[in-house]
Amino acid sequence: MKKELILGVGLGCMLFSLLRGWDLLPVLLVGILIYVLYEHGGLKVVRRRLIEGSSKTSLTQVTFQQIGGQENAKKELLEALDFIKAGEKIAALGIRPLKGILLTGPPGTGKTLLAKAAANYTEAAFLAVAGSEFIEMYAGIGAQRVRTLFKQARELANKERKHTAIIFIDEIDVLGSKRGQYQGHLEYDQTLNQLLTEMDGIKNSEDTRILIIAATNRPDMLDPALLRPGRFDRVVKVDLPDQEGRLQILKMHTKNKPLDKDVDLIEIAKATFGFSGAHLENLTNEAAILALRENCNAIQQRHLMEAIDKVSLGEKLDRRPQKDQLWRIAIHEVGHAIVSEVIRPGSVATLTIISRGQALGYTRQVPEDDYYLYTETYLKDQLKILLAGLAAEELLLGVGSTGAQGDLDQAIGIAKKMIQAGMSSLGLVSASDLAPVQLQKAISDILTEEKKEVNRILTERQSDVLALSQKLMEKERLDGQELRGTLNTTLSLDSHSTQMLAV
Repeated sequence: MKKELILGVGLGCMLFSLLRGWDLLPVLLVGILIYVLYEHGGLKVVRRRLIEGSSKTSLTQVTFQQIGGQENAKKELLEALDFIKAGEKIAALGIRPLKGILLTGPPGTGKTLLAKAAANYTEAAFLAVAGSEFIEMYAGIGAQRVRTLFKQARELANKERKHTAIIFIDEIDVLGSKRGQYQGHLEYDQTLNQLLTEMDGIKNSEDTRILIIAATNRPDMLDPALLRPGRFDRVVKVDLPDQEGRLQILKMHTKNKPLDKDVDLIEIAKATFGFSGAHLENLTNEAAILALRENCNAIQQRHLMEAIDKVSLGEKLDRRPQKDQLWRIAIHEVGHAIVSEVIRPGSVATLTIISRGQALGYTRQVPEDDYYLYTETYLKDQLKILLAGLAAEELLLGVGSTGAQGDLDQAIGIAKKMIQAGMSSLGLVSASDLAPVQLQKAISDILTEEKKEVNRILTERQSDVLALSQKLMEKERLDGQELRGTLNTTLSLDSHSTQMLAV
């Protein structure tokens, strides 16, 4: 109502002025300037946004005990936070309080949760903003918002009668990207310069100590001046959880869910290598939805196993290939499964010809352990498994298909990794300095050698491929136990076992 009233009065004044012959251009320019400042950068608007975005009741109810799978990250962060809580003790030892902590890691690993838990642990005033909130098309607006943010943090701490404040900046790579990248527009650089100035201005003698906690999954994009000691003093890696961490997260997210007696969370944790905390939370939620669809009173193991496939690949699709295409898909997936069982017995969790996402069919393996270092033997075994689908098609159907394109892309990536690590006939070389022809020949040699071994394995077990493919056509999905029961033979390792180096 106020805007309509002001607009009506303004138009009336303009009409009166025009009738009197007055020049309205200066008035219009001033009015436009006031409107821009009010709508896009006004101090009151910024402060109101900060206050609304920093609701203490919604941001500080998380504790470190509620965050699973990040023991190392929590340990580092807690040590830094203890410097804030024990101010007098650290001053006696001559320790300078940390000014900034940078949380880095893949999306969904709990960086924001750690920041919320940090505010609760220190009982500090807490403000949370996103890096994108500081960048606008109007020069100077971002720098003004940075100044306002630090001022607001001190005011909030005084209001809550606290001596510490934590400012959490999510996706700081938007705000703190390397300077000089945006030619002709200095707004990004001005905003970052202001942040650097404010962080340098945090003095130990101030009544309110401010700690900056920032999060990003692109630390390589940050300006070096932001990462130097005295600004972000500590970089905490928030990585994907290991098997024990995944088990902790699964237990936390299933506390409020009824589980059937057959549920084995250790098996689920083992089958979810590469899942983040967000993936695991979604997995348990999808499993509960599947149980609801079937009117089950409790979540069963099969619900959790199917939820793994759904989170990884997507929902089942209504499309159904023609029978001859299904037969090819079945042979392809059985090829993967049999070679995987030959190389490592008990490794196949499930195989199916039911389409999900972009996959017409898929074979899912269960890793023995979380691997972070790969031997040449392990990589060659993975190449055999990847090439087995195409090899099975060529062996039984005469020709391959485009269904192997994804497998080949992964195989080429592994071959390149082997060349870079000196595991090819080229020896120790700089892969980036190789001529394209040399690189292509080295990749081809690696893949051709492994494909010969795959052809030998599948030729010896051609009858098993046919029998399993027929069964997969009938049932559309086989779990690992059914697969191994149908083989009716004991598969021994054709290649020596894969042992990982310890570091």
